[in-house]
Amino acid sequence: MPLAEPIPATAAHVVIDMQRLFAEATEWHTPGLMEIVPPILRLVDHAPERSWFARFLVPERPQDAPGRWRRYYERWSSLTLQAMDPALLDLVAPLRDIAHPARLIDKTTYSIFTPEDTEARLRAAGADTLVLTGVETDVCVLASIFDAMERGFRVVLVADALTSSATNSHDAMFEHLFARMPEQIELATTDEVLANWPQEDAP
Repeated sequence: MPLAEPIPATAAHVVIDMQRLFAEATEWHTPGLMEIVPPILRLVDHAPERSWFARFLVPERPQDAPGRWRRYYERWSSLTLQAMDPALLDLVAPLRDIAHPARLIDKTTYSIFTPEDTEARLRAAGADTLVLTGVETDVCVLASIFDAMERGFRVVLVADALTSSATNSHDAMFEHLFARMPEQIELATTDEVLANWPQEDAP
């Protein structure tokens, strides 16, 4: 489906959870993660100053997590800081080297809007449109989509720059869920986004 209108130059490209934690041989391994690095890099290269990077952070111990997150980390105790190398929280190498510290979004739950200042930071940068890439389509990306919609952002999903460890669930998002909300969720390929996203004029 074609984009409803061009993407504004001030759009924010938010790269979600492209971390070693999901790329390497952990219990949260996402096999297709490295395959989506090239299209993500193309988008970052197109608008480096408009690219933001979210990271999923984990607690020191399960008992440090609030509410039902404690039960979650009791199940995934191997992926708490007391049990794993903290360096696994880093972005994968090609992105780690280009992610600007001022545009990192560190979150402790699924959505990029978990930090209370995320919306204010994006709005202050002039963004009313979010171009989303990363992992996982049916978990952190999905939570971020709905929170963005609730806040009135235009959401553009880059279909060839998203993936999940659960292929069937990833496919179901595109086949059944996203298609229900064409006024609020737009789907495009990397090529389509680049063709419809003008670069900002240099200051």
